[in-house]
Amino acid sequence: MDSSAPTALAAAQTAFQSVGAAIALLDARGTVVGWTQAAQQLVGHAAADVVGEPGASLLADSDDRTKASAFIEPAGAPSRWSGIVGVRHRDGRRIDLHLCVQPLSGQNSQAQWVVAATGKDTPPSWAVDGSGSESLTGGWPLPSRLPVGVVVRDTELRCTWVNDTQGLKDGIAQKQRLGRTLTQAAPGRDAETIETVMRHVLESGVPAINREYRAFLPMHARHEPVLAASVFRIDDGAGRAVGVCAVSVDVSDSRRARQRLAILSEAGNRIGTTLDAMQTGQELADLTVPLLADYATVDLAESVLLGEEPPTRLDPRGGRIPAFRRAGVASLHQGPLEPLFAREEPVPVPPASPFAGVLRSGQSHFEPILDTSPGTWLDEHHAVRTAIRDHTMHSLMVVPMHARGAVLGVAVFVRTADRVPFQEDDLLLAEELVNWAALSVENARQYARERSAALALQRHLLPHQVTGGTAADVAWRYLPADSHHGVGGDWFDVIELSGARVGLVVGDVVGHGINAAATMGQLRTAVRTLADMDMPPDELLARLDEQVLRRAEADNDPRDPDTATMVATCLYAVYDPVTRQCTMARAGHPPPAVVDPHGKVTFPDLPTGAPLGLGLVPFESTTLELPENSVLALYTDGLIETRYHDIDAGMNRLAAALAKPLPALEALGSSAVDALSCNASCDDATLLLARTRSLGPGQVVSWEFPAEPSAAGRARALATRQLNQWGLDHLTESTQLIVSELVTNAILHGNGTIGLRLIRHEALTCEVTDTSNSHPRLRHPHTTDENGRGLLLVSRLTRRWGTRHTPDGKLIWAEQQLTAPSP
Repeated sequence: MDSSAPTALAAAQTAFQSVGAAIALLDARGTVVGWTQAAQQLVGHAAADVVGEPGASLLADSDDRTKASAFIEPAGAPSRWSGIVGVRHRDGRRIDLHLCVQPLSGQNSQAQWVVAATGKDTPPSWAVDGSGSESLTGGWPLPSRLPVGVVVRDTELRCTWVNDTQGLKDGIAQKQRLGRTLTQAAPGRDAETIETVMRHVLESGVPAINREYRAFLPMHARHEPVLAASVFRIDDGAGRAVGVCAVSVDVSDSRRARQRLAILSEAGNRIGTTLDAMQTGQELADLTVPLLADYATVDLAESVLLGEEPPTRLDPRGGRIPAFRRAGVASLHQGPLEPLFAREEPVPVPPASPFAGVLRSGQSHFEPILDTSPGTWLDEHHAVRTAIRDHTMHSLMVVPMHARGAVLGVAVFVRTADRVPFQEDDLLLAEELVNWAALSVENARQYARERSAALALQRHLLPHQVTGGTAADVAWRYLPADSHHGVGGDWFDVIELSGARVGLVVGDVVGHGINAAATMGQLRTAVRTLADMDMPPDELLARLDEQVLRRAEADNDPRDPDTATMVATCLYAVYDPVTRQCTMARAGHPPPAVVDPHGKVTFPDLPTGAPLGLGLVPFESTTLELPENSVLALYTDGLIETRYHDIDAGMNRLAAALAKPLPALEALGSSAVDALSCNASCDDATLLLARTRSLGPGQVVSWEFPAEPSAAGRARALATRQLNQWGLDHLTESTQLIVSELVTNAILHGNGTIGLRLIRHEALTCEVTDTSNSHPRLRHPHTTDENGRGLLLVSRLTRRWGTRHTPDGKLIWAEQQLTAPSP
């Protein structure tokens, strides 16, 4: 095999291409026996030009030959050498190169050499340690040892030649290696795998490139290099296999770099999947175990979880330590390693601990070898010391999670037994992962802040106490969206109208967040204002549609397409307990449900109408007669619509929920919402229930008079007699004045029949109807005016008054308190 060593070394030249250096292989006489493509690219000479020639012939002049000959000592013993020499390029010009020469050792005394070269102006990327290196003027520190391991084996896979670098990399001593197979020198699974590869190369002649394996180092070594071996078959001049050559390089750094990139790529998929800060903390802990650590915890400041501003960095001299709560915990050891603080529990921060130091400095704490000796902060925290001792925690990293100069939380990474300590690149990776998680936590904090603000705004804008007066009993339920879409623009209202009537309204602004809540408040205010003007439902929606269009035009910003259109749906119903009639109109909103006194549920066929803000078609009203004790249910689409079912299926479920025989309206509302909210919705859900009442003949009385002067006197007399029957004699004088003024106005400004109706409910309402469409206007007359004091007198005697249209003309009404006013 000795005679074939030059051939073996020449066969290894292809393997050296993978290390990126120009490689030449020389025999004991200094003859070139191997040449790589990288060497050809560097000096221009092809392998056919130099193999078999003296290596010194490539040097530029005699001084360079003298300098390079130093690595061959007279005794012939191989030595190492590195320096800068001139080499003659193929085109004749001189180039200066860095040369590093290393010997190969065999079982005899014959010497072989491996020579690696790089350009003078290029730092030698194949340098691995500084032992024996020299620094030349204007040059780079040169390594005394080539970082490429070379092993030549015979057909029995016994080692015949090896350089000393190979032993430094894989941990096998030369005496243990020479003359033995790999499995004899280092028994183990990796050795068996590599020998299987070498046998396949020996039989097939097909090289095996970059087969990775771990170095054969003692257990618990602090560093576990990963090597990549390329194996080539060695043939003699007749083409017969005489052995294999294995060339190994350390790929630990590149492998760790690939692993870090893979972890960072995985972080993009697994961290920040929701807008939940607690969930993000757990995702960070789950990702890092076991890829980076054996045990990891993530603690977030409680202010962050509440959506408040995060705490600023602590003053170096001290300061109040913010409260933290455990958001994530993960352990490689399921069972034995129990956390000191469970998830969601508050976590105290010891003032003298590394955790407090991280909060003060804003810099990571890196402790590859955890110091548990007496005199440290652990002296005052026996539970932590016990956990460290019981679970052999030996390496620690504490990384702050911050954004915009403020502390969001702290992540802790620990390694336990049977793992090498953390290294600097582990800290860099941990900081990258924590920074990635910090972005998601900050987004979650801002979302929580906006959601809290939107909820507070929405609760402030929604009615806190609603009553249907004598017209209806009411109950309501409102459920904010429970997904990341945020608070929506649902609203409802119950408006007491004149004549004991009640207005019921439910609406929904398209969109989510603070803008939707603010828009909802504006629409609710507009509806209440228009309802106070006694507009019928269809006219109210038309006016509301105009308001939405005007607001959209005023807010339209060409630079922001989201402000171009504001769309909302609405359903408005007016119920009259005297006639038991309910008039309804809707603008793109789901129809109401009506439950009769026997529990039958129907959905009235109402004209749909276009949503508000589109201005497409006019709105139409529908009037229904509802028996007493009917239930009218108004709701938003978030209650009936889910991603898995359409609106029709949701309406059927709502009908089934409302058909339950529950006498209490509150109980019916709760039961219906519980039945329909089992599937999480991405929209708010609102339900408004109204159980109708009616006013009988004992509470309502009406008369009709011809439009003649005597009508006022007859009306006063009839009203006086009725008040006496109701026991409201204390209101006789004021009622006579009101009736006289309203009837007189009807006689002066109208024609045809005049109607008078008194309603006793929570107040005493006096209504006068005529066939005129002219509405009276309150004036403040001067002292010399003879007219205009009638309505001023009415306004002083009543708590409120107003007018509204009727199918045949108009109606003027005035309300008085039933109890006598205090003096």
